[in-house]
Amino acid sequence: MRGTEVSTPYTELQLDTLREVANIGSGTASTALSQLLTRPVDISVPEARAVSLADAVESVGAPDLDVTGVVIPVVGDIPSVVLCVFRSDDSQKLCELLGVEAGSEVGLSALGEIGNILGTHYLSSMHAMTGLALEPAPPQIAEDMLGAIVASVLVEHCGEDDLTLFIDSELFVEGESCSLSFLYVPGAAGATHLLTCLGMA
Repeated sequence: MRGTEVSTPYTELQLDTLREVANIGSGTASTALSQLLTRPVDISVPEARAVSLADAVESVGAPDLDVTGVVIPVVGDIPSVVLCVFRSDDSQKLCELLGVEAGSEVGLSALGEIGNILGTHYLSSMHAMTGLALEPAPPQIAEDMLGAIVASVLVEHCGEDDLTLFIDSELFVEGESCSLSFLYVPGAAGATHLLTCLGMA
């Protein structure tokens, strides 16, 4: 899930700092997923990308891709959102690894629990680095086209800010053709707060 950055108020050093925070958080989350699946999980180098709301949906991926999305609202010092995106074949493989039927109520619940575990560990890691109170709310699960899910998340959680900051990673299950995309979206105001706590404002 990659896009083109637009002109932003963030310096390259600030974006590098956010990538490093994301790398540590994603590493903690991938360790938790590895323990759940009882097999190694690798992570990509995180991306920190700032895009206008008009370009945000296309920056995440093909809008017409059928996916399962797990949306985790974040409350506390930075109202924000965690979004886990599972492509159809990947959600089926993860359900197989967990011994549940893909597409069933139990299967969707299992994907929701994966998202919840990833989000909780990611936010705990960010709290340890910044001291910010970041509490995950119960996950919301949706099956739809990627564009519809991302647009809904942005409208609900990022308001009318012209600039949205995405911090995203991809997690890969070793030995399986299976991956998931993991995004933290603090929005423009949240990104400024986060950088201030990191001494990078």
